[in-house]
Amino acid sequence: MKDTEVKQNSLKAWILAARPKTLSGAAVPVLIGLSLAYTDAKLYADDVFSWTAAALCMLFALIMQIDANFINDFFDYARGNDDAATRLGPLRACTQGWVSTDAMKRAIAATTCIACLVGLPLIYYGGLEMILIGALCVLFCFLYTTHLSYLGLGDVLVLLFFGIVPVSITYYIQLHTVTTEVFIASLACGLVIDALLIVNNYRDRDNDRRDGKNTLVVKIGEHATEWLYLSIGIVACLMGITFAMNQHVLAFIMPFIYLVLHLFTWLKMKRIHQGRQLNECLGETARNILIYGLTVSVGLLLL
Repeated sequence: MKDTEVKQNSLKAWILAARPKTLSGAAVPVLIGLSLAYTDAKLYADDVFSWTAAALCMLFALIMQIDANFINDFFDYARGNDDAATRLGPLRACTQGWVSTDAMKRAIAATTCIACLVGLPLIYYGGLEMILIGALCVLFCFLYTTHLSYLGLGDVLVLLFFGIVPVSITYYIQLHTVTTEVFIASLACGLVIDALLIVNNYRDRDNDRRDGKNTLVVKIGEHATEWLYLSIGIVACLMGITFAMNQHVLAFIMPFIYLVLHLFTWLKMKRIHQGRQLNECLGETARNILIYGLTVSVGLLLL
């Protein structure tokens, strides 16, 4: 049913469809990768850090996140999974009638093309292998919503495409190598961001089970999921010991601010347990991810 409070295909409709609150999940891995690269670039005699490449990496990540949101909005609506009456999460553009399906198809094509155009110059900085990386990002952007999320592989993809790939490749584009510290940081980043998917699927577990969407939460149950949510935050912070071992002590210590907030969100998650109120935990988790990214990055740059 169309929501008449938002004019169809208006600017407001497209802003809602883009889901600005999710952009922190795309920005944080790039931010961490850039902070690591900027810090390590000081070890080189020449000024090897490229601000142009940095801007392109960030822009590519943000556009791809918006593209993923459009794809998710359209295909979930097309499958009939976004029933406005039973949906527990934030409202979606196609389901509410804010954006027409034809317009959303065009937007998906446009954002995909724009992301590719933005990423194309990165070949100059990172080599021809950037073509493969970009193609995989686009491919799995589609496969996640259409197939892989139904197989319970969403968490693996988050670890890869919100952790290992963006952090490591952002660093590689600047310095043409990937260190052990960078790889461990990328894993920690992926774990932190996976908390967003976990709380989202925890909220939707009953609907996902009904729709045959076999998420990790559906597989392991709600009690184990609650402890998993807490554990990944703890593990991510402890993995930060690699920063201390590489003379980046503040980058290890400062993210414990994130961990405290993560703990409070976990307690709220256990208390609310189910229903639309869990969207509060979703918002807090997005905030926590941003704080993690900022504390790690500031810690790297200060020392």
